[in-house]
Amino acid sequence: MYEPIRTPASRGSAHTTMAGKPSDFPHRSREEELDIQLAAHLAALLAVTDELRAAAPSADLDTAPARLAQQVLRLRGGRTPVRSPLAADPADPRLAVLHERAHALAGRALLVAASRADTAAAILAAQRMDAHAAALAEKKELSTAG
Repeated sequence: MYEPIRTPASRGSAHTTMAGKPSDFPHRSREEELDIQLAAHLAALLAVTDELRAAAPSADLDTAPARLAQQVLRLRGGRTPVRSPLAADPADPRLAVLHERAHALAGRALLVAASRADTAAAILAAQRMDAHAAALAEKKELSTAG
């Protein structure tokens, strides 16, 4: 079993080096790190959602990007997420892959939102997971029925 070292040096300030000198790099709190992670996951989900929306427009994919962008904007302190309009082919076989990627990103966002107790982001991430899981199930049904 691991026993932590109990010396005065190990109980020093997190902002000093082992030699006792102040460190010269910035430190962020756990909450700030979680905000950064959550914003990154939601921004990546936004990019994939935009790509899906270009390939297969739907009412759900029309409202989701605005909600995702709003959460990223909130988490980044007012900095707008970068978005690029994409033109895609509706018959693109990558739709299933995009839905899988979006589902995974929403799951990661849900985990981080839950650990930082961000209810709004957690609900949004769970809704996006459900939407992408339903799209994948529908694709699977169509491919087995055809």
